[in-house]
Amino acid sequence: MAKCLALSLIILGLFIGLVSPQWNILNLGWGKRVEEVNPEWNILNHILREKVVGDNLKNYCESWRINVELNNIRGFSVVPQECVEHVKKYMTSSQYKADSMRAVEEIRLYLSGCCTSKGDGKDSWIFDIDETLLSTIPYYKKHGFGGEKLNLTSLEAWMKQSKAPALDHTLELFHEIKNRGFKIFLVSSRKESLRSATVDNLVNVGYHGWTTLKLRGFDDELVEVKKYNSKVRQELVDEGYRIWGIVGDQWSTFDGLPIPNRTFKLPNSIYYKA
Repeated sequence: MAKCLALSLIILGLFIGLVSPQWNILNLGWGKRVEEVNPEWNILNHILREKVVGDNLKNYCESWRINVELNNIRGFSVVPQECVEHVKKYMTSSQYKADSMRAVEEIRLYLSGCCTSKGDGKDSWIFDIDETLLSTIPYYKKHGFGGEKLNLTSLEAWMKQSKAPALDHTLELFHEIKNRGFKIFLVSSRKESLRSATVDNLVNVGYHGWTTLKLRGFDDELVEVKKYNSKVRQELVDEGYRIWGIVGDQWSTFDGLPIPNRTFKLPNSIYYKA
């Protein structure tokens, strides 16, 4: 029966080419011509149409996701509705973990020969927090996986529970870098009012020994994330620190001056911060 169905689909494709020279795989109206000629083609038409549209939607959503990571698509407030399920599958998949671990391996390779310490306590490294050290995926599982416009009040209420799990690959990396003698600065766009909950969360899942946790004070809340991050880096440089690397999940983590020696981006297709 499978062979018969496959043969029928091939014949259908040839027949469509004869009936409609302008046929397009994304034009859902093409099937009407076939059904008018022979109504028995209806079920085969439906099967082929669903497969074609499904394959193209998957390709479109994967292309959208990749271009977010490349920083070609910027400033989106929600994931396109037709791609929410695709993004959800990726962010909860072994591929997401593999991509993150690959980035961590590149950081380790860089660390193996990058940095000549002067022994003055000024060699530093910066980590973002959300989707870098901690995961907010448990929150987004219940809130549309990027398909809903962000409700900041709801997200911050969740953050105050201090239940975000650690991202294991960066938990190990964090301690490796700390044990190499780097001063670690945590720089987050979280508000200062979340300091206690953030510290509790980080400690509870295994992070400790950082030098400073930088959160956005009242004066910084209306400043663009990229400008806020740039300002913090400038303050560190003014204090004499050498920033050997930054790890984050947003391009706004790296934008602006001063420029560190290296930047490493972890994948995140759920949201965008400018």
